[in-house]
Amino acid sequence: MFKKILVPTDGSQQAARASTIAARLAKSQGAQVVGVYVIDPFPYIGIGDASAIGLQAYLTEAKSAAGQALDALGKVCADEGVPFVGDTIERNVVYEGILETAEAEGCDLVVMGSHGRQGIKALILGSVAQKVLTHAKVPVLIAKS
Repeated sequence: MFKKILVPTDGSQQAARASTIAARLAKSQGAQVVGVYVIDPFPYIGIGDASAIGLQAYLTEAKSAAGQALDALGKVCADEGVPFVGDTIERNVVYEGILETAEAEGCDLVVMGSHGRQGIKALILGSVAQKVLTHAKVPVLIAKS
C-alpha cells in the first residue's frame, strides 16, 4: 500500500517514537523511509562581522543537530532492514518544507510525532503537526508519545 514514507524529525522523543512506528510500518509494506530535518533560517537582524559569525555558529549547530537526528532515524531503519535516505533543508516555514519534501520525493504517507502546544501559543501559532495534517495531500499518521 505504501512505498515511500516521509518522517520529519527534529531529534525529539516524539520524533523517535514516530521513527520506530514508520520503520516498522515500512518493513511490513516493503517501503522506503525518507527522513527530513527542516532548519529554520537564521534570524538575521543586523549587519557586519558579528552577524556573519552568529550565522555561521547557528548553521554549524543546526547542521550538527540535523545530522544527529537523521543518523538516529537511519539507525532505526537499519535495525528494521528498511531502506533509508535523509536530507536537511532550510525553510522559513517548517510545515511547508515537510510538505514540499513529501511531494518532491513522491511520498505517499507522512509519519510524524505530535508536538502539543498549550494555551495561547496553540491558538496563535498552531503546531507543525496540525498544519501538516491540514495541508497534506497524502495521509498523515501522528505518533503520540
